[in-house]
Amino acid sequence: MTTPAGPPPDRPDPGLDAIMSERRQLINLAYRLLGSLADAEDAVQETYARWYALLPQQRDAIDSPAAWLTTVASRICLDLLRSARARRERYVGEWIPEPLPDPAEQPGGRLGGAPVDPADRVTLDESVSMAFLVMLDSMTPAQRVAFVLHDVFGYSFAEVAAITGRAPAACRQLASAARRRVRASQPAATPRARQAGLVRDFKQAWEAKDISALIGLLDPAATMAGDGGGLVSAAPRPIEGGEQIARYVTALLEGRASGVTFAERTVNGQPGLIAQRDGITVAVYAFEIAGDRIKRIWAVLNPGKLRPWTAAQPIESTD
Repeated sequence: MTTPAGPPPDRPDPGLDAIMSERRQLINLAYRLLGSLADAEDAVQETYARWYALLPQQRDAIDSPAAWLTTVASRICLDLLRSARARRERYVGEWIPEPLPDPAEQPGGRLGGAPVDPADRVTLDESVSMAFLVMLDSMTPAQRVAFVLHDVFGYSFAEVAAITGRAPAACRQLASAARRRVRASQPAATPRARQAGLVRDFKQAWEAKDISALIGLLDPAATMAGDGGGLVSAAPRPIEGGEQIARYVTALLEGRASGVTFAERTVNGQPGLIAQRDGITVAVYAFEIAGDRIKRIWAVLNPGKLRPWTAAQPIESTD
């Protein structure tokens, strides 16, 4: 998927700006479908490659280039989701979606070490939170595509049917099943300021190795999952129980996590933490909060998923 996303030099394209203006929408869609910014970028690159592989008369015959691009990108993502099932079976440990930083928190508004093009930013809202992406990942590929296209991006079921090659009624059923799963898993909303306060308290208790304070911040039935991808040591299975998590993270500071510093950051649009060693981000922590307790923690340590975080210069922690 490395074909340049643009017309050959000898093929002028007066509609280039209009075509490329769809890039942001496509990146937003592909990231939600795939849970990986790198894969989303590849899928969108491939979509543009296919557009420019068309003959000029073929492109001219397309009534809505935006709809064509969305259809192709969605189908590419659907194929990737199906093949990902097999890849996940070979993945070492837990697979967690790729975490996204807030470009505004990066020096100079940079993401992955390069100036951020507004078209490349993924809109950070509730539909891109880590909890939401993890829930999406538990769905079948068809459910995920139907739900994201209809419920998140507002496509009609007739449009979803044309994109997926299924009947509108079937797409409606897929989205409905996905919607039930989302509703069943969503905790009561916690104000953002309260979320940030709990994450800050967790950071301070962690740094102080205060097990009692950590236990008080965690739901007794909390879980913590780590994704090292077989490249970095991480818990092979989710850790269950608030006390077990508190003791586990405290032990980390006396083991492989010794010498790291923690900083509060926005992770997928919500309060989170990063761990840095020698100014390089080595882990990103996302949280799900229910009421006044931390219910779930996702720790991403796989270097391949930290690309947007590791290229940025460190920012001083704000307590």
